[in-house]
Amino acid sequence: MSTESAAAENESGARPDAGPDEPLAAEGAEPAEDGAAAAEGERAEGEGAEQKEAAQPSEAEAELAAQRALREKIAERKAAKAGPVEAGTKLSGKAADLLAAVRAVESGEKPATTVFAEPERGPRRVVVPEPARRPEPVAPAVDAGPDTETVGAVRAVLVEGGAPDTLATSAARTLGEGADEQLRADPWQLLRLTGVRPEQADGFARALLGAECAPDDERRGRAVTLWLLEQAAVAGHTALDLPVLVEALGKRGVPDPDAAVQSSVAEGDALLFQDALDDAPVPESEPAEGEEEAEVERPVRVLVGLERTALAEESLADGIARLINSGPKEGGPLGGDALGEGWEDAAAAAKGTTAELIRAVGAHRLVLHTGGEAARAEPVAAAAVAARLGLRVCVVAHSADGRRRAARQLGAELPESAPETTATVAGLLAQTEGPGRDTDGAIAVDLLVVLDAPQLDVDDAAILVELLADGTGLLLGGDPGTLWSAGPGRVFADLLAAGICPRVSSRVPDFGPIGELVSGIGIGELNQVEAPGKEVVIVPVRDAAEAIHRTVQLVADSVPRAIGVPAEETQVITPGHGGAAGTRALNAALKERLNPGPGRFGGFDAGDRVVYVPTPGRVRPGRVLGADAEGLRLECDGEPVVVPKEQVERAVRHGWAVTGHQAVGLRWPAAVVVLPGDATQALSRPWVYAAFGRGERHLSIVHGADAALPRAVAEVPAKPRTTRLQNLVRAQVPGA
Repeated sequence: MSTESAAAENESGARPDAGPDEPLAAEGAEPAEDGAAAAEGERAEGEGAEQKEAAQPSEAEAELAAQRALREKIAERKAAKAGPVEAGTKLSGKAADLLAAVRAVESGEKPATTVFAEPERGPRRVVVPEPARRPEPVAPAVDAGPDTETVGAVRAVLVEGGAPDTLATSAARTLGEGADEQLRADPWQLLRLTGVRPEQADGFARALLGAECAPDDERRGRAVTLWLLEQAAVAGHTALDLPVLVEALGKRGVPDPDAAVQSSVAEGDALLFQDALDDAPVPESEPAEGEEEAEVERPVRVLVGLERTALAEESLADGIARLINSGPKEGGPLGGDALGEGWEDAAAAAKGTTAELIRAVGAHRLVLHTGGEAARAEPVAAAAVAARLGLRVCVVAHSADGRRRAARQLGAELPESAPETTATVAGLLAQTEGPGRDTDGAIAVDLLVVLDAPQLDVDDAAILVELLADGTGLLLGGDPGTLWSAGPGRVFADLLAAGICPRVSSRVPDFGPIGELVSGIGIGELNQVEAPGKEVVIVPVRDAAEAIHRTVQLVADSVPRAIGVPAEETQVITPGHGGAAGTRALNAALKERLNPGPGRFGGFDAGDRVVYVPTPGRVRPGRVLGADAEGLRLECDGEPVVVPKEQVERAVRHGWAVTGHQAVGLRWPAAVVVLPGDATQALSRPWVYAAFGRGERHLSIVHGADAALPRAVAEVPAKPRTTRLQNLVRAQVPGA
């Protein structure tokens, strides 16, 4: 299998689901990509090109600017650190030495840090419902970027060190004022740029420092430590076990890994945590006669994490605990421990797990709901009940397609529902969709229903919860069998495991042959299903060339003729971008058949089907309308989008074929899933589950994986992610 196909599992923005003992891609292998904005970029196509920064603000930059104030607010809550974390035990060995070094920092031997600090608890805010205020359209602030003189100075340093001068703008933007001086003083700062690897930074440092460059340089150890933690975040981890990080540093040629970690912590770039191992056995010993009972030393694990990810995870835990522990809003219709008024009548009129969910939502401020595609109707029904009882509700989904499906379901339940009652997560946070904010700045809802909750990463989830006033109800729903978020964390899975709130598991099955097939995959069984209407078709192939040929034939001829689904409504899904039958090869063949052209707009032609990835994890399918001096013009979700020409290469791909992660949260009338033989190592049960469930009426499986497919379904679960949320929320919620 090609390294690119194997690494590209988390291709939408994409965090490869690496386990805690494999925080990085293997040496020489490409890291995971998002369809157009991979965290490390596509090295096979040139790392330098991936580093080009936009000269004009993109839609993603405008969205991030709108959220910056919120993120700063979260950071401010964590800024005041009171004292050391109580580990509840004693440590020994390297962990004890490392912690002792950090405490020396706190005592003043080195610059003070906020390594072991607990956030101050601010007063809870109880927001009385106020009329929503719709945000006025605001033109995004134009970021002129670094000035020409700064970029020129950085370019000179890069050229002197043998680095591509195309990195100049990116370096100036990332490092800020005095970027050229920073690079001269610490050449390993080059590792802060996306796509740069340690061996490349080492070469740059040797060229600048000469004989002063050494593997044991403290600057190198600190930079490689942060790079490893960044790679762990790309893989979905919010922290790494200290022994895992130390081992990885050793493999990267850092002579004293412990010192490198100490230096990173002392500088405040990384944080240390101690998490109790609740499931570890506690040694039992009887005190001798006349002796006092000795303090029980509970085992702990020492974790290291990036500051920004750690603060987001802690803020999310604080917000979840605040919602659960807060009382109902003044005059609000959601109950406390008892069922709110009107909810029992609504539950009595419903059936099955819908009734259970209505009762849970009426009595609790955080409820989790699990189920497949058909089960999405249950949280929507609960939202409709809340609206009839006078609550302000909003149902949000991961994608615009998911929002449209939720709006149809809500409209069937509540014909008078307004457009503001549905939104995407990104649109709600950016205030371009949804109900707006009340006078206190909170989202103007009494009940927020989040579909596709497994796609929430810790960053978005923390901001979302921070924007909910005390007493607001939060219903998180989703399919636990699908792929996890592109960003770091596994928010929904951690909350399910924590057991801090009611959980309702739907008993509504996904109907039809596709639903039966996907349901079996969810429990590890790849079953043959009866498909009298050709709902499921398996097309065996011998090699990649045949896979491409049969895929084009299916999309262009067979599916339109036999199923009645046109080519523009049929989506091809494959494990990775690279390889003989990855998205690149498939898109080239499909373009040649469906929309041939010279690629006059930077490789694209009018009418090309594309996917636009403004930020990692956010995928917007669209079509090319044309191009002009401003950039490439697209139509995405019925809206015009202009992608500046500097961003086209990294943010836009042809979209006849996408990867499994890019397809999450989206559905099409027909799907063609291609399983080439060189991508079998990328297959897992969640990947197959997600990919096979993307077709509503028809699923074709171009099968070249042989026994790897049933083995993946039966034996390859999602790779674990190292996170802290489960323990954090348990510690803050009484009785958890």
